[in-house]
Amino acid sequence: MNTDLSVFTNMEDVKLKDRLEKVLTNSNYFDVLVGYFRMTGFYKLYKNLNEVQEIRILIGLGIDRKTVDMYQQSIDDVSKTKYLQSVQLKVEKEFIESDDNAKVEEGVHKFLEWLNSGKLKIRMTANRDVHAKLYIIRKNQDLVPDQFGNLITGSSNFSLSGLEKNIEFNVELKNSADVKYALEFFNKLWSESIEISEDIIDLVRNNTWMKSDITPYEMYLKTIYEYFEEELDENDKIQLNLPPGFMKLKYQEHAVKQAYKIIEMHGGVFISDVVGLGKTIIAAMLSKSLKGRKLFIVPPVIKQQWEEILKDFDLPRSDTVESSGKI
Repeated sequence: MNTDLSVFTNMEDVKLKDRLEKVLTNSNYFDVLVGYFRMTGFYKLYKNLNEVQEIRILIGLGIDRKTVDMYQQSIDDVSKTKYLQSVQLKVEKEFIESDDNAKVEEGVHKFLEWLNSGKLKIRMTANRDVHAKLYIIRKNQDLVPDQFGNLITGSSNFSLSGLEKNIEFNVELKNSADVKYALEFFNKLWSESIEISEDIIDLVRNNTWMKSDITPYEMYLKTIYEYFEEELDENDKIQLNLPPGFMKLKYQEHAVKQAYKIIEMHGGVFISDVVGLGKTIIAAMLSKSLKGRKLFIVPPVIKQQWEEILKDFDLPRSDTVESSGKI
């Protein structure tokens, strides 16, 4: 395979990440213009950026058109607040979907460190017509005086997928005139963009799992919520209204919710408990929440009791009770 290609598709051995790792050697400046980037994928490149003096990331399509229009109509604090709400949702979603491992966390820590120091700067253009994707590398002239830099342009966003997973098409240009033209283009957009570095720092530290002041109690509540989230969401589907004269008991309500969830997952459920805890009532409550006709097959001795229960719970006449003696 030709190892001196100027085209990078992420197929086989021609990955954009590998090329960036190579051209970032002996470089002072790294400018990126992309539709979006994922800071949780930053760990893939940050070691190659250690010697770079300044990194600028300009997000060209980081917000939706409605938010952009709102911002362009009135550049004030209210507009910027709404503008950043869109960014916040994207950042939070990214961290929820990211891999949970030490490499990702290490990369995010380095990302925040460089944002704080000013080595890394992030801006977002409010111009909705910017669709370009550029990676501009400027060399350290003291180390490589005969090289101005490199320009890579194509389809890849600054993300794990764009750098090595998705099939992309990117082309590298080494002519100094091309690199300087791209830099001039980038600088113009940068001068018209909105600074969001501090806002990104606040979002990551306060709205993601990078938050460092989470108490054990908060972690406990989050764990409990995650475990029971689906069950809590079933509340609107389940009819828990008891007829007059029936005692409202929490353990029975929980049993109905859990049984409903199991039926949705597996198509059936066993309700079992010791005598006297209300399995009949639980089954009747559950039946009110299920669609379609229901058939109750019970021992002959309690057939009349079941018929009375169905009547008390106002179940449809199409729901019938039959004696197991008929089987």
